Amino acid sequence: MTVEQPVARRTPAPRPRRRSRREEILEIAVGLFASRGYYGVSMDDIGAAAGVTGPALYHHFAGKEAMLAAALNPVSEQLLAGGRARIGQYTDDPQAALAALVDFHVDFALAHPAVIALHLHELDRLPDEPRRAVRRLQRQYVEEWVNVLTALRSDLDAAEARVLAHAAFGLMNSTPFLGGEVDRERRAELLRVAALASLVG
Repeated sequence: MTVEQPVARRTPAPRPRRRSRREEILEIAVGLFASRGYYGVSMDDIGAAAGVTGPALYHHFAGKEAMLAAALNPVSEQLLAGGRARIGQYTDDPQAALAALVDFHVDFALAHPAVIALHLHELDRLPDEPRRAVRRLQRQYVEEWVNVLTALRSDLDAAEARVLAHAAFGLMNSTPFLGGEVDRERRAELLRVAALASLVG
């Protein structure tokens, strides 16, 4: 007598979370800010692009400054948390930690060129307190890179490692200015190689 084996049931893949209307509006605003500049975009422009009337738009955001803060602050938090997570995977291997940091930042920069452009050009449009908060997160993120670099390279002090980290950011944050002549995978490879070469020589 043959005993039938139970058929393993596949667990359905979780459905991707549907973005909120607020997130959709913010993405549109970020794209407009990046392409036209902060002062080149009005709330009416954002509302028209999002298909939202004025009152509905202000239901989600108090104004352009609030949109800019909503775009920049969480991104800085994500970079810091993501960088620390990568480093935490390689606590005893600074070379692997550095490679993981570069991979992480390149992937982020390629996925979010408009947000990178805002960080580069529009951060000073924020009011004092949100701007200080973003700057503080950025400094903490840089110091994570500095710690890895000084652990990897005994020839560098912290100030020198900071110079190299900022140089690498310049390379990796060039994504808003890269055209589509080179496919994404190859762009990622080129940026990773260039960033690592600038950091380790």
